[in-house]
Amino acid sequence: MSLKRLTQLGVPVGIVLIVVMLVIPLPPVVLDLLIALNITGALLVLMTAMFVTRPLDFASFPAVLLVMTLFRLALNVSATRLVLLDGYAGKVIETFGHFVVGGSLIVGLIIFAILLVIQFVVITNGAGRVAEVGARFTLDAMPGKQMAIDADLNSGLIDEDTARRRRSEVHAEADFYGAMDGASKFVKGDAIAAIIITLVNLLGGFAVGMLQRDMAAGDAVTTYSLLSVGDGLVSQIPALLLSVATGLVVTRGAGDDDMGSEIIRQLTRNKMPLMIAGSAALGLCLIPGLPKIPFLLAGGAFLLLSTRIDENKDAAAAAPEAPALVPAAETPEMLAAEIQVDPLSLELSADLIDLVDRENGGDLLERVKALRRKVAQDTGVLIPPVRTRDNLELPMRTYVIKLFGIEVARGEAPRGTVLAIGEQLSRLPGEPTREPVFGLDAKWIPAELASQAELGGATVVDRTAVVTTHLSDVVTTHASRLLGREDVRLLTDVVKRSHPVVVDELTPALLSLGQIQRVLQTMLDENVSIRDLVRIYEALSLRAADTRDHDALVEAARLVLGPAVVSPYLKDGVVSVISFEPMLEQRMLESLRPGEEGSVLLLDPLLAQSVLTRLAQLVVAAEEDNVNPVLVCAPQIRMAVRRLVRQAVDRLPVLSYSEMVGSAQLRSVGVVSGDQVLEVAP
Repeated sequence: MSLKRLTQLGVPVGIVLIVVMLVIPLPPVVLDLLIALNITGALLVLMTAMFVTRPLDFASFPAVLLVMTLFRLALNVSATRLVLLDGYAGKVIETFGHFVVGGSLIVGLIIFAILLVIQFVVITNGAGRVAEVGARFTLDAMPGKQMAIDADLNSGLIDEDTARRRRSEVHAEADFYGAMDGASKFVKGDAIAAIIITLVNLLGGFAVGMLQRDMAAGDAVTTYSLLSVGDGLVSQIPALLLSVATGLVVTRGAGDDDMGSEIIRQLTRNKMPLMIAGSAALGLCLIPGLPKIPFLLAGGAFLLLSTRIDENKDAAAAAPEAPALVPAAETPEMLAAEIQVDPLSLELSADLIDLVDRENGGDLLERVKALRRKVAQDTGVLIPPVRTRDNLELPMRTYVIKLFGIEVARGEAPRGTVLAIGEQLSRLPGEPTREPVFGLDAKWIPAELASQAELGGATVVDRTAVVTTHLSDVVTTHASRLLGREDVRLLTDVVKRSHPVVVDELTPALLSLGQIQRVLQTMLDENVSIRDLVRIYEALSLRAADTRDHDALVEAARLVLGPAVVSPYLKDGVVSVISFEPMLEQRMLESLRPGEEGSVLLLDPLLAQSVLTRLAQLVVAAEEDNVNPVLVCAPQIRMAVRRLVRQAVDRLPVLSYSEMVGSAQLRSVGVVSGDQVLEVAP
């Protein structure tokens, strides 16, 4: 039988054998073996609890505790049966009853009572309380941990697999502490059962000895009482070990090392506590009547250890410093690099430097790096590295986002606070504000009130997530400005490695990199991802063979991406659309004229103003119904309509009928005509 099969059957078979022990008598030799196994197993559990680095590393502990408790109770039953039937329960119990307690019933009972007090009153009650509090706080913190994972995922700091693993760890932690809360009751119940079993053995043994075996009262007490006490002591030793293991597991914090190493390292980290403790031990020698040698040894050991710590620190301080670097001479190349404008930069005020301080838990730089990957995956744009620096001229708690040296966004992230977003924030202390991306009602609250805000239904976001989310919005909005000529060349080279024919047909024979860049920038301006460059380049190759008109090239690229263009506006498989009345659309086609920046609509100014006003009214009405509409029109005028609409309703996407074909179900929320608006009920 394979090892895997044995491990699968080992625990179930063991539990069945434990149940069998409750009803089938065991020979004394077998009982001795099982008692030794019980004590050794309890010691193994205790050592395992000490060497884990975090509680979840011993997630099976509640089940182990239940099985070990059941095993010990089964041994109690078997030992009681042998004591009462034969007056003998093996060498182990006999030795504990005679040798360990010196054959004295009084001494045995006192030791047994002390062990029960230590286990039941001290360790079990404390461990049970810690497990109960840990379970409650773990469950209360679950929503906040889940939202923190979602925030890291949205900001690009982690990928989907990491988020899924962290969510499973959160659930496992909640399940573990909930199970430990219940498992601590097993230990408490076991202590109570030990008292009852010992009393039953004492009274039952006395009755059996006098009534069934005609023993004198003194002989009955000597024989059965000492065996009962020995059985109780044999049971309480592993029970005490498991109680200590329970306390260690529920009080164990997350760390990078085992418990013993962490305790020694933390106790010996500073020399002053050791010096004070050693001096106090030596001072006790001055009290008349106290033995001098024990306190001299203890105090001397502590003082010697403090001296060793001082020597280690002096050695570290005496380490030779690295020689100062001689500043290099300024060269034209260095000056040119210094005056070069950064495409994207993030400036922080002096009190926000902790966001990038790794030693204090600042992870802004890591999140910004992850943000670059996420933007590349979403939009297809390789944004440049974000230059992060401090700016002493900024007001306190302020950060600024710049594009090519020009400020485009500004926000605040007060130190020691988190951002609570929601409507029911009036009861929380803090500073009201607006969420920088969506403009939602929010409040900067003290970080220690995060759990309370989450319980009140608010969404809590840490400062780093606020900054990275704001930066992500700025990068997405200005993606077209960040797409440089060199980036287009790099993307084109990537496509050429896998599809060389597509690139060779397109550039430089049909379109230059500059013309391709303009097409891609226009698509990004309308929030269309350019990740699928292969199909975009194929469409441009076909269209560029007939014309190099910019608008025609953009429409060709958008058309081949039809479903991908429409997908951001889908809601439950439906797209809510606003359209033009056919007569108005015909007038727009007739008024279409070429311009320097592309085709434009030469409509009557009053008509154009009326169309824009009515479009704005329809958009507002749709948004009040929680609907985000799109405007659809003929592909020939789509670009011109977009240029017209952008002046008044920039947030309204403009799609063509060709892009909508076969990609989604349409629901009209309004029709714009030249002289009236025909609204359609949702």
